[in-house]
This record gives sequence, C-alpha cells and structure tokens, in this order.
Amino acid sequence: MPDLLLELRSEEIPARMQRKAAGDLKKMITDGLVEAGLTYEGAQEYWTPRRLTLDIRGLTARSKDVREEIKGPSTKAPEAAILGFLRKSGLTDVTQAHTHSDPKKGDFYVAHLVKPGRSAEEIIAELVPATIRAFPWPKSMRWGKASAKPGSLRWVRPLQSILCTFGPETGAEPVVIPFEVDGIRSGDVTYGHRFHAPDAITIKRFDDYVAKLFSAKVVLDAERRKEIIRHDANNLAFASGLELVEDDALLEEVSGLVEWPVVLMGEFEQDYLQIPGEVIRLTIRANQKCFVTRRSGAEETTLANRFILTSNIEASDGGKEIVHGNGKVVRARLSDALYFWNTDQADLPDREELRASGDKFGLDLAKPLDQRMARLDRLDVTFHAKLGTQGQRVSRIAALAEELAPIIGADPALAKRAAVLAKADLTTEAVGEFPELQGVMGRKYALLQGEANSVAAALEEHYKPQGPSDHVPTDPVSVSVALADKLDTLVGFWAIDEKPTGSKDPYALRRAALGVIRILVENGVELKLLPLLEDHDGVAGRTIPAASDEGTGGIKAIGRAIVSVFHKGRDTNQNSLDLLSFFHDRLKVYLRDRGARHDLIDAVLATDSANDDLLLIVRRVEALGTFLDTENGKNLLAGTKRAANILAAEEKKGTAVADAVDAAIFKLPQEEALFAAVNQAEKDAAEAIQRQDFSAAMQALSQLRAPVDAFFDAVLVNDEDESVRANRLALLQRIRAATGQVADFSRIAG
Repeated sequence: MPDLLLELRSEEIPARMQRKAAGDLKKMITDGLVEAGLTYEGAQEYWTPRRLTLDIRGLTARSKDVREEIKGPSTKAPEAAILGFLRKSGLTDVTQAHTHSDPKKGDFYVAHLVKPGRSAEEIIAELVPATIRAFPWPKSMRWGKASAKPGSLRWVRPLQSILCTFGPETGAEPVVIPFEVDGIRSGDVTYGHRFHAPDAITIKRFDDYVAKLFSAKVVLDAERRKEIIRHDANNLAFASGLELVEDDALLEEVSGLVEWPVVLMGEFEQDYLQIPGEVIRLTIRANQKCFVTRRSGAEETTLANRFILTSNIEASDGGKEIVHGNGKVVRARLSDALYFWNTDQADLPDREELRASGDKFGLDLAKPLDQRMARLDRLDVTFHAKLGTQGQRVSRIAALAEELAPIIGADPALAKRAAVLAKADLTTEAVGEFPELQGVMGRKYALLQGEANSVAAALEEHYKPQGPSDHVPTDPVSVSVALADKLDTLVGFWAIDEKPTGSKDPYALRRAALGVIRILVENGVELKLLPLLEDHDGVAGRTIPAASDEGTGGIKAIGRAIVSVFHKGRDTNQNSLDLLSFFHDRLKVYLRDRGARHDLIDAVLATDSANDDLLLIVRRVEALGTFLDTENGKNLLAGTKRAANILAAEEKKGTAVADAVDAAIFKLPQEEALFAAVNQAEKDAAEAIQRQDFSAAMQALSQLRAPVDAFFDAVLVNDEDESVRANRLALLQRIRAATGQVADFSRIAG
C-alpha cells in the first residue's frame, strides 16, 4: 500500500508551539482519512523551527463503495409522499426504486443506493487544504497582498511551501497530490537549511526526504536534535573539567530553535560567581537560552564561569564570533543581576518612612530583609480585593503559624519570625526580575542577615509542596509556616465563596489542600481541623479581617472563618461543599494514588469520630485494609454486613428495636456469647482507638468473628416473641456500633 508524505514549510514557528502543532496535524489528517473511508498502518509526525512533517505508511489507495438502503412510503401512498421519498433518496423516478413486502404493512418502496469509493489522491487533495485553513494555532497571522481579501489564509508565520507526495514505499515513483492554498501549489520540492543549503531539493518519498534534508543541514527528528545537543554539551563541559547542569525544559526549547545544532562554549568573568547560582542560571537561560556548568562534583547551584550555547550555523571561524556575541549579552545581563543582588542587601532609601510598619511586625530595620517586609506592608500591596493586603495576610499567617508551632514541635518564636519574613522577598529586585525565585531569594537574604537556619529554610519551603511530585518540608518551622500559609489561603477564598468549580481553579486551592494533606500525613502530624481555634467556636459569620484588623484581631477573624466553614450546616449555599468535605475529596485522590481502595476510604470517612484529623484517617484506612486481607477480617465483614442488612430491612418495616440489650431475655447460649464478645470488643477497640493503635482496634474486633458466625448459625433473629426479636435486633445494633468505631462496614465491597 502507498505512503503519504506531507510537509508544511514556513518561516520560524515558535518553539513552544511546535510539538503540539505537529500532533494536531497528525490528528486532523489521520482523522480525516479515516472518516473518508481510508485506513493506514502507521503515522508519525516531525517538526523543526521551519516545518511540520507527517509520514503516513500503508494508506489504502481507495475508499470502499458504501451501500445504503433508504426506506420509502407504501406503494399506495399519495403522490406527495412519493415525491418526497425521491428527493430524499436522489432518485429521478419511482421506477428506480425497489419494492419490498411486509406481511403487516404491505408493499413499500426502498431505494438501494451505492456511493462509489473515492481515490486516496482525491480525498487528500480536499483534506489537506481544509486542514491548513482550519489549523488551530494559538496565534496566527495574514501576510502579503492576499491578506486584504476576506477568508485569506492565516498561519503562525507566512507559509512558504507545501510538499505532498503519495506512492509506494519502493518501486514505482510517487506522485504529487495536486492542490493549491492561497496561491501556494503543492509539489515535491522542499528546501534545506536557510543559510547552508538554500536551494530547492526534489523529494520522492520519506526516507529520501530525511536523507536529503540531513545533507542540507537539517535534522528532522526533534529527539535526535535534543540528543545531539545533550551529547555535545556534555562532551564540551567534560573537556574543560566541568559538568553540564541538566535542564530538560531548556533542552526542549533549544531543540526547537535550531535545525542544525552546533554546540559551543562561552565564558564570563569569575567576579559574577558571587551572584547566587539560581540567579545566574535564570539570567543566562531566560535571555540567551544557554546552559550553565559546574565544577565536577559540585552542588547544582555552585556554578562555573562557563556556559553552553547552541547555534544554528556552522561558522567558518569555528563559532568564535557567535561565542563572543553571546558572551557580551551574558555579561550585560549578569551585570544587571549583580546590581540586583547588591541592591537587595543595601538599605532602602525610604527606611525612615517604614518605622510604623516595622513596629507593627516587630521588625529590625537595620536588616535589609526586614526593610523589604516593612515596605511590602507600607505599600498596601493587595493580595485580593476581598481579602485585604499582603501585610494583613502576613499578620494572619504569622499568628496562625505561632499557634500551630507547639502542635508541630516548632519554636513558636521562630515560626512567627519566619512567617513575618516569608513574603518579604516579593519586593526585592531579584524577585521582581525573576518571580520564580520567590522564596529562594528570601532564604539567601535571610542567611546573609544572620537568621536561624530553620527560619531561612522556611522562607523557601513554605511554598511547598507545589505538586504531587514536589518535596514536602520536614523542618518543624517550615511545616508550621507552610500549613499556616495554605490554611489561610483556603479559608480566605472559601469565606468569599471563590471555590474551585469543575476544571477551573484559578487560585490553585486544590493544590493548597493537597499540600496540607501531604504535609500532615508525610510528617506524621496529628492536627484536628475543627477545633483549630476552639475559643472561636460557635461564632457565626464568615468575616475576613477588615483593613484595621491586625495581629490577634486578624487571627481571630480567620478563626471565625475556619469555624464557620468547617461546621456543616452553617453554609447558606446548599449547593457548595464545605471546606472539610473539600479536604476529604482531595484526601481520597491522594490515597487512591497510593493504592488505597475507594470503598475503604468512604467507610472510614463515614464515621463520626476523628474525620477532621487527616493523619488518623489515613492510618485507619491502612489498618482496615490490612485487617480485611485476613480471613478474620473477611469473615467479620460478611457477618457485620449481614447484621446491618437485617437491621436495615427491619428498620424500614418499622420493626421495634430494643433501646438496650437485656441479657435476661436470652434463650440461647450463642446470644450470651455474642453479647459478652461485643462488650469486650467494644471496650478493647475504644481503648485502642484512644491510644491510636488502629491495628489493635482491628484485632479487638476480630474477636467477634467466631461468636457472630455462631450466632447466625444457631439463632433466628425474627423470633415470634416480639420482645425477644427486639432484643436480638438490639444485639445486632451493638455489632454495628462496635465496628462503626473504626469504619462503616456497610460501605465496604465484598
């Protein structure tokens, strides 16, 4: 079967768009071919800065004939109905129809239609122009004289040529599929590297295409370009006694900027190495798309004064001028970065005007980072229109971090100090230039002014984790500030009714909730969310601090918000989930990703006790899963569910259930044995749960397995005597209550 080769060549496509555009081209063309009745064996897309290419193998040469039957009216129908049938079926006369018979309906007309198959060439000639015109570029442009005409072609950059050949992989010559798009005619011609090989190249088929492009200084496969860059960069670094600092995102971008990668090394003055490595790396990366290096065995942020650049040209001078030009730009940018670094460590010119803010937060205005925090407050930088300024938010976070610290095991004074400085670097020159360095620069500046290591670490780590694969802070001070920051965010946005909806989560509240969960669970922190600020319990309303609320007033207000949104029934919007339910939803996702069964999670969450302590929920789920994998667990589950089903059925019928079990009414020894076992298991399980030994609680419940089995083998629950029946149902209720201390067994599958 023949192959199809399609290339759309244009001026340079932005690197960030290339991979997706190639995928879109593949999907649109292959979907269109299949919809038209063709099949193919395989398809592969390729891209360079100047071309999108699609190689489709084993394409059928023609679509199959399509046979269709259109049922018409009765042969005795009025003329109008018959004429309507003819129009619908495309027949010109009723004699062209067939007559079918039905025992009940009699004779009726049927049109037997055959839609002839079409050649692949004809289908492709229609499909490709339609795809080009409908291509989903995020941004596109018109160009040339034709751009003034309605409906003129839009493309990401001016489209220059279209190559489209179709034919067998070997043997006979492929043919050009002829079509035209805005004056650009398809052909069998492409062009290589714009500087090294600008002349036309005639193409037959894909293998021929790849080889000729390579000879014309174009590496078609992006993965191969990436490997060339990685390999040559590592070799250059190694030859100078250095290591390349790997950067996969930059490698992806750079491979989209060149068709013929030529890797070179440049350098800058040693003096610039006093700038933090993160700043150097971002400066060189953002402005020149270059890689940085380090001495062999050094930390990733301890850089060398050499950088790796990727050119798109094999220069006659070996790249000396290219390296020189890039070096000039790198030095200029590093000079700016050095200025930022030094400026951030100097006193602010308006330091005397910051006294009020300094006093409010207990800041030492002799220290640069404290000055930056005071300025953040004095400038009244808005966090959110309904949630106040950054200064007000820092007040709330600091007070909450101080309250959380003893629970976490942190020094409250250090936690408060870290929280006060946590957002200070937002006003630094370095973070202003590179926002992604927030927290990183705070840590460095904190160490420079002599802050405790745990305080400095918290300035960076309180933002973490920022995703499921990001590391979780473990230092108690970092944990305290990270929890305070995320809880403030969640409570605040919940209080102003800015909750996630569907796929929209503009304030990353799902990420914040997952962060709280991971911090608590992975650090083994027990924290009851409901009584977090117990002294504010029962206060109605969902207020966020007004402009005048600071310090304790701010934390009291956020406390009122926490209490009001955590207590079910307080929210007047019946269609929204409360915040605790939101945590539960995120916890389910977290546990399922770790392999936990969804029914076990639901069973544990259904209990009334401790469902606001996320760590204890996780421990219960783990213990329950382990228990149910044993024979005792499986059998107890079956017996408990049997008891629950009987109870549910009788309760639905209105059957009386005794308020308490009366041992004097027992008729059989199995009743007495079960009653004694329930009393003991309930007591032992409660004590185990009290000391948070959930494995022991399960072991206590497992003692019910034999007496439950014996009870159901020997005892008829629905005894004719109403008092006996009510007593036995009460005994079943005790089984449900005993196991319900750990989980709602009725929600467990099996």
